[in-house]
Amino acid sequence: MVDQKIVSEISAAASLKMSPGLERMGMRLANHYRIECVRDGQVVWVDEFENLVVNVGLNDSLDKHLKGSGYTAAWYVGLMGTAPTVDAGDTMASHVGWTEFTDYSELVRQTLTLGAVAAGSVDNSASKAVFTISGNGTVGGAFLVTNSTKGGGTGTLYGGGAFTLGDRAVLIGDTISVTVTCTAAAA
Repeated sequence: MVDQKIVSEISAAASLKMSPGLERMGMRLANHYRIECVRDGQVVWVDEFENLVVNVGLNDSLDKHLKGSGYTAAWYVGLMGTAPTVDAGDTMASHVGWTEFTDYSELVRQTLTLGAVAAGSVDNSASKAVFTISGNGTVGGAFLVTNSTKGGGTGTLYGGGAFTLGDRAVLIGDTISVTVTCTAAAA
């Protein structure tokens, strides 16, 4: 005979939505961004923030790593426009909380070139993603995706996040350097 109290507790636990500070047992994937803006040879601002790994990014990680599906190591860094809000359900085709900032000289999103993995971490500090701003505007965050097409709506969105200190103005000629640190930790 099935104990209904146990079934109720299991059902409640299974439907529990994770809140900040409450972690599941297993592995935690995260990205940390460090964005630096240089104008006329001087650093004018720096911001750092954590990234939300969205559902399609988590599924892609599971599919490629554990299931062994076809893998591509091609990832690209994109910039977000004003006041981005990233949601776990975001995809490149549908992300109502943010827009892509595309006023930079480079023809495509910048390639994420990662170094060696050590201690559950890997970053692109030796080969930062660099954007040369071609139009005055506002940048609010950054994201990772499998498609290099600037402004494109396809590819797998891994995740993204908003600046900790809020939106930042950029001017023509500014250089934005993005360092991404990807981590996997026991949780």
